[in-house]
Order: sequence, then C-alpha cells, then structure tokens
Amino acid sequence: MLWIVGSKVAQSILTLVISMLTARYLGPANYGIINYVASIVTFVVPIMQLGFNDVLVHEITNHPEEEGKIVGTVLTLSALSAFCCIACCVWFTGIVNFNEPVTVTVCALYSTLLLFQSADLIQYWFQAKLLSKWTSIATFIAYVIVAVYKFVILFTGQSIYFFAVSNAMDYLLIAVLLFIMYKKSGGQKLEYSSETAKRVFASSKHFIIPSLMTAIYGQTDKIMIKLMVGDEATGYYSAAITCATMTGFVFAAIVDSLRPVIFEAKKNQGEEKFKQRMSLLYNIIIYLSLAQAVVMTIFAPLIIRIMNGSQYAPAAVPLMIICWYVTFCYLGTVRNIWMLAEKKQKYLWIINISGAALNVILNFALIPWIGIAGAAIASLATQFFANFVLSFIIAPIREANILLIKGLNPKVFIEAIRKK
Repeated sequence: MLWIVGSKVAQSILTLVISMLTARYLGPANYGIINYVASIVTFVVPIMQLGFNDVLVHEITNHPEEEGKIVGTVLTLSALSAFCCIACCVWFTGIVNFNEPVTVTVCALYSTLLLFQSADLIQYWFQAKLLSKWTSIATFIAYVIVAVYKFVILFTGQSIYFFAVSNAMDYLLIAVLLFIMYKKSGGQKLEYSSETAKRVFASSKHFIIPSLMTAIYGQTDKIMIKLMVGDEATGYYSAAITCATMTGFVFAAIVDSLRPVIFEAKKNQGEEKFKQRMSLLYNIIIYLSLAQAVVMTIFAPLIIRIMNGSQYAPAAVPLMIICWYVTFCYLGTVRNIWMLAEKKQKYLWIINISGAALNVILNFALIPWIGIAGAAIASLATQFFANFVLSFIIAPIREANILLIKGLNPKVFIEAIRKK
C-alpha cells in the first residue's frame, strides 16, 4: 500500500500542477470541451473492460496455474472491444455535435486511449501477486514523461488537439512498461483460451451493466450541462469535480492494495478475519473522505481560485456539494469487493440501474432550474441512494452495510494497528 500511495502522491502533485496550468491556458470553454469528450469516452470504458477489472484479481488468486491464459485472454478480448468503442465514440459526437468539428476531432483523438487502456488490465496481475510497487514505478515513469510533454505544449502555446492525445500517450507508456516488468517478474506466457474466456466472462459479465450504469450517473451531468447550458458551464463544473476528486488516488490506492488481502482472508483465513478486514477498509475510507469533505466545504472558493484562477469562480458552489459525494462513491467501491467475495454481484445491476435512472431524472429536473449546482445535487443524491440506501433495501446485501456501520467505530483502525 505504501508503494502505491507513495507513487500516487507524486503523480498527484504533477497532475495538480498540470491541471492548474491547463485549465488556465484553455479557459472554461475549451476546458469544457475536453471534459465533455472525456465523459463520452468514460461511458464506454465499462464496455471496453467487459467487467474484467472487477474479477481479474479474484481469478488469478483462485487459478494461479492459469494466470498466463487468464491475462492473455482478458487482454485480447478487451483490445477487440476497445476498437468497437472508439468507433462508437466518434459516431456519437459526429451525430450529436455534427456542427462542431473541433469537438468531433478532439473526441477522435482522445478516444484512442481506450486501446492502450485495455492493455492496462495487466496491472491486476501485479495486484494479485502483491507486486504493486512495479505498477507504481511504471505509472510514475509514464506520468513524468507525459508531464514533460504537457509542459512543452503549454509553454509553446499548442492547440487543444495536442491535449486530446496526452492521455493516450500516458496509457501507452504504462502498458509498455508493465509488459516489460511482467516478463522480468516471471509472468507466464500470455495466450488466449476459449475455455478461460467463457469462465472469466461468466463472472465478469455481471459487472458490465452495473459499471455502465455507474458511468452514466458519473458522467451524465457533464454531458447534459454541455448540451443544455454550454461549454463554459461544463468547464466550471469540470473544475469543481477535478478539485473534489484530486485526492481520489489515495482512496483508489488503499482499495487496490487491500482488495487482494481481503480476498485472501476470505479464501484461507476464515469468515471472521474477512469481516474484520472489510470493516477496517470501510473505517479508513469513511474517515479520510469525511475529513476531506469538511476541508473542501470550508475552503471551496480559495481552492478554486488557487487551482484554476478567478475566471473559474462559479465552480466554488458546486464544489461545496460535490466534495461530499466522494464518501459515498468509495463506500460503493468497498461494498463491491464484499459482493464479489460473497458472490452477490448479480445484485449490482439493480443498484446501478436504479442509480442511473435517478441521476438522469434529477439532472433533467435540476439543471434547467439551478444550473451546475443542480447537477452537483443530483450527483450527491445519486451516490447516497445507490451506495448506502439501496444496501439496506436489498436484503441479500444488507450485511455489507452492517460491516460499514461497524467500520464507523474508530477503534477498528486502532485495534488493527495494535495487532500489527
């Protein structure tokens, strides 16, 4: 976990500086276009991944003798899916934004990251083997190289198109480095297997629609703001989201590093140990996210001014609201680990379809009324409903919330440290 968090902290500092400069350089309108396109691409990421990102660690942990077939099969299928997703993104913007050639071109360039992001699934092999320090090193090297590229295009005053391809470069470099490290770490020969594909997909398919629904209620707001209000409003809202999630790497690192440990406890150490580790993860996520939300609510105008400049001042109000949804977002991520370990993933589609429907309805109702603040309220309400309320309503997954409530006790973390 220290390797992952340490690397992510360094990456975050680079990303923070570059985001500040990029937002100021592009201005709210162009910054809004980039984030609008990013939302469209994010929509299709669950289809590109085919749910493999949610089950790969579990599969490798349970079938270590087949890890070469598992990883090779997953990479092949996700790459094929990526080509289809790129075509769909360009087709969508070509129709919806047919009179905006800049938006369509940016989408075509930006969406190429999907192909390289599909190769990034190999990182879950390192997670399963508790070798995350190598993925941290590879990711950090790629971030530094791409950061240099972004600094160059910023200071040479290049067009928005150069920014559109930067994310694709990032994933390309990470994929190349991870493949090299996979070989050097003694990974099995990668190969495709139809039988493996059927087995893995039988488990992962349950995550495709839920992940797609998550993308809908995570990205619908920016797309609807762009279509209903305009580019500048999208830029303001995107700035607020960037600030609210700028520490998300910490939560992702904690979850990614503890996921294989939790699966190992479930498999080999008994139910009690499994529940203890689940409550510990809930405990860490809850208190870190709440502390962040309080700080951001108090200092929202100052944070926006420092991060993006005074031209983004309208982003302060949505930031005060959005920062609270991070807590419920990551509580949902932790709950999904429990659901996979307990083989309850079939209920994910109910959770995420309900969340997506609620989000679309609230955005349609609130954006015309109170603009980007309405989109922020819709996002918060959706995360609270989907990742907390529904876990009480759906009886078979109610135990996840029981573990969450146990995680509210500060003694959970203290006892875990003491046992170490």
